[in-house]
Formats: sequence, structure tokens, C-alpha cells
Amino acid sequence: MRYALISDVHANLPALRAVHADIVQRNIPAVYHLGDLVGYAPWPNETVAMIAALGIPGVAGNYDSTVATDYQHCGCRYEDPRQEELSHLSYDWTRRHVSEATKAYLGALPFRIDLLPNGGHRAGPRVVLVHGTPTLNTVYWSADRPAEFCLKMATQAGMKPGDLIAFGHTHLPWHREIGRMHFVNTGSVGRPKDGDWRAGYVVLDVGETAPAVEFVRVEYDLDEATRGIRASDLPDDFADFLRTGGRLSPTTSAS
Repeated sequence: MRYALISDVHANLPALRAVHADIVQRNIPAVYHLGDLVGYAPWPNETVAMIAALGIPGVAGNYDSTVATDYQHCGCRYEDPRQEELSHLSYDWTRRHVSEATKAYLGALPFRIDLLPNGGHRAGPRVVLVHGTPTLNTVYWSADRPAEFCLKMATQAGMKPGDLIAFGHTHLPWHREIGRMHFVNTGSVGRPKDGDWRAGYVVLDVGETAPAVEFVRVEYDLDEATRGIRASDLPDDFADFLRTGGRLSPTTSAS
């Protein structure tokens, strides 16, 4: 079974359109999102509407669940005062601009989705989808986490050898295998942080043997995205962030 996994769109509608077109061109039969549909760009309602219209199931990111419940902040990590300031500006803007229909959609997203590619009638690999970790959608699961942390999360998720867990949240793609279990960060569609401005997503090929993990990058209309940000009353910093693939001097939170 082949799956396309998209995460951290962050209201970047031009990037989402390009990624969806690429997935369609590749004829991938199943698509799931790993949360953080909104925040940092001016198309939260349009992004959620597109995901809903396409029938793409997915899980709640920290931005989704906090916007839906009017929480006091987005649950993001800050590295300096400017990051914190910009994060609050984005969150406040998003809360003011999402429609009630968008909030209802975000609030209905599940925390976790489990996929059984070989069907539930026989043993086989399980694919677990979350946003941050199996315990909280605000915890950052970075590539430098020790093996002990990964195995602890695998236990929390009820994983066994052959299983795979996919997540986003850090906007940095990576894949690691420990104890014949696979840990995959899908990166970000709408707000990459690895120095590559292109939208990123993952293609999984899961069968009887070890899963194949392909990291895909897609060019999109970056000018449209940055023009949209600058035309809104969001900080222009967010447009500069997109152009540099997140490698600008620290200006925004990881989300």
C-alpha cells in the first residue's frame, strides 16, 4: 500500500495545491495529513476547505487543537523574545480570521490515526500517525533524540517490530530505524525549516517487507505565497522565512 503523508501546511495554500497536484500525478491512492493546517499564512479557511473538499483525513496538530479550543497560546517553542512575539502575532491573527466552520473542522480532528495496510483480519505492519508524539502534539521529536526516547514513544504507541510511526511538528524531515521499528518525520508542506524552500511530503510504500520511505520536494508559487503574506497584516518576517526555507536568523517559533 502506498500512502502520501503531508504535514504542517500552515495555511500555505499555494504549497498545498502544488503538493496535491504532485500526489495526483504520482497516482498515490491514499493521502493523510499530520496536522497544523493553519497558522503563519493568510489562507487558514481556504486550506481547511481544500483538505475537507478532497476528503483528506488527518490528525490534530497543536495549532489546530489550540485554535479550535481558543487556548491562550499555540503550544509553540520559543528560542528568543522575537520568536515569541511573532508566534503570538500569528496565533492571534489566525484565531481572529478563522471561520466557525474552520474551527469546528479543526476541533473534530482526532489525535491519532492507525493504518493497517494488510487489513485488520491478519497480522502485519501498523502505521501510526500523530502530529508531535503519541503522548502530546506539542512535544518536539527531533532527529537528535536518543534511541531511548524513540523506544519510549514506540512503547507509548503500542508498536512492535515492523511498525512505523510518522509525525511532523519540527518541520525537519528524517527517517530512523531502531529495533526494526521505523520513525519518520515528514517535514513540512507549507513552512520548511531545512533551508530548502520547496514544499515537502513523504511517500510510504508499506508491504510485507521493510517500508520504503521517500522524501519528496515540490516547487510551488513562492511569489504568490509571499505576496499573500505581505498583503495581509501578518508580519513580513513570515514571507522572508518561506524564501529562505527557515534559515533566516531566528525569527519565528517552530510551531
